[in-house]
Amino acid sequence: MRVQSLTLAAASAALLVPTTPPATPAQPRTQPVVWRPVVWREAPVSAADLLARARDCTPVSRGRYRSDNGASAKIPVCGTRDAVFWKADMDIDCDGRPGLRCNRRSDPYFAAATAYSQSDGRPLSAERLPFIVVPAPSRIWDYRDHGVGGGSVVAVVYRDQVQYAVVGDTGPRGVIGEASYATAEALGIRPHPLRGGAASGVTYIVFKNTRVSPIEDRAAAVTTGQRVARRFADGS
Repeated sequence: MRVQSLTLAAASAALLVPTTPPATPAQPRTQPVVWRPVVWREAPVSAADLLARARDCTPVSRGRYRSDNGASAKIPVCGTRDAVFWKADMDIDCDGRPGLRCNRRSDPYFAAATAYSQSDGRPLSAERLPFIVVPAPSRIWDYRDHGVGGGSVVAVVYRDQVQYAVVGDTGPRGVIGEASYATAEALGIRPHPLRGGAASGVTYIVFKNTRVSPIEDRAAAVTTGQRVARRFADGS
């Protein structure tokens, strides 16, 4: 009886042994590892960076310009290897394609034309496109001799603001310091063609041998402007 009981007990114990098979080794990863490149974003060029580079003036104009008719001629055009620049006031240019804010009612001196045109042949829109006015070629200075023309990229600096624009129009031969309605508005300057503008403190930096095409492409002006402005500020 005891032997039989031990046999039955052993059998019962065998039935209680876990029957789960041992775990198999982890399978190797079959999905490829995707490496994502790190995108380096350079900080925008500040107004202070640009003004520091434009602090010293090497004149490239033969004479000096007036800020307005009747004012003294005190403003030279300065130059570096990569840019020409001047420090002046800002008068508001509302010329070009008429709009709600730029027209014969708002500006008695309005002209429905600009020296340079859009890709569709129409005049530029001073309301919509940031552009500056350069003096018409004269004995004082001829912008065309310095790699500047319609669509050249410009950094307009006022206080701590930088607005990228293009050369879009020409003005009087003896006066300098004018930009479109849109340029003034972007810089926080009152853009009214008669009662707006800034009396002083505006720096215009035009980058040589640059061109936005089509000239009305604002995004291209900003992209190109940021790139060449960095090079100008670094002195490279």
